[in-house]
Amino acid sequence: MKAIIITGGAGFIGSHVVRLFVNKYPEYRIINVDKLTYAGNLANLKDIEDKPNYRFVKADICDFATIHRLMEEEQVTSVIHLAAESHVDRSIKDPFTFAQTNVMGTLSMLQAAKLYWETLPEKYEGKRFYHISTDEVYGALELTHPEGIESPFTTKASSEHHHAYGEKFFTEDLKYMPHSPYSASKASSDHFVRAFHDTYGMPTIVTNCSNNYGPYQFPEKLIPLFINNIRHRKPLPVYGKGENVRDWLYVEDHARAIDLIFHKGAIAETYNIGGFNEWKNIDIIHVLIKTVDRLLGRKEGEDLDLITYVTDRAGHDMRYAIDSRKLQRELGWEPSLQFEEGIEKTVRWYLDNQEWMDRITSGEYEKYYEDMYKNR
Repeated sequence: MKAIIITGGAGFIGSHVVRLFVNKYPEYRIINVDKLTYAGNLANLKDIEDKPNYRFVKADICDFATIHRLMEEEQVTSVIHLAAESHVDRSIKDPFTFAQTNVMGTLSMLQAAKLYWETLPEKYEGKRFYHISTDEVYGALELTHPEGIESPFTTKASSEHHHAYGEKFFTEDLKYMPHSPYSASKASSDHFVRAFHDTYGMPTIVTNCSNNYGPYQFPEKLIPLFINNIRHRKPLPVYGKGENVRDWLYVEDHARAIDLIFHKGAIAETYNIGGFNEWKNIDIIHVLIKTVDRLLGRKEGEDLDLITYVTDRAGHDMRYAIDSRKLQRELGWEPSLQFEEGIEKTVRWYLDNQEWMDRITSGEYEKYYEDMYKNR
């Protein structure tokens, strides 16, 4: 039986990956390792918490002794490593925490897996260390079509889509050029993962993904934050002029890609995962206002006056655009949802799960789950 540690499994993307693996592969044992910091929320996994092939372990990935002991105890055959500090604004204020979690935490996971697997008769055979990273390690792309050459809202998400805001994309062979403490910490962790393959022969895979959206995302990120603010008619703070462009991917499509790459991806390879779906921040915000107002029975555009322009963030990259054609060509993956369908599902989910949102914004969920699991 495969025993897979999924780190950060109580977080946004991690909870979707845990749910997919627990439900799709009852023959696997899934061990969710999460420190339950502010962004980790076990309410994200209530529907699977009693499944026989699922175990939650509250642990810090930087705690090498605990992670190494868990590897041996669970006879872990693979690691899917998602745990990370991921908010750029927080990294600007506190770069030390990002270096500790993202760099030293990844090194702790790598070394624990290495030391355990090297004690086994088969050593690395049948093992896999899969590290999930970000497109931000590549730096930034130029915005060569500031107005866009076609509406991304009506464009099919596929590799045939000519990106609306420029001709250049992030490809797997690009030189790393991180611009924020967050992206620098993720770039460093990527290098450690590859170094463990090159030095020790560890079977590693790295993927770099574009912006995710969907249910269970912590509401400091743009889409859930703005859905909640529109609902409560609070200001919508927009950096600069809102001209920055991002490539958006529905989180369940990302989880499907992780599943596919984990099982069929080539060792020592890098795969980019993106939505072929570029949007200016200000255009995303207009779509969110329109969708929330419609679903709440308000007049169209009623909440446009909530938009408030604020001083731009330091080192704010202008454009990210992932080229996922390698993943599509080699493994047959592509996004399943059109953006208009994904954003509709996302807005409906947040509006229908106000209790989940309220617990997070009040901080109540942290104490609730801390008390529940502190004696386990």
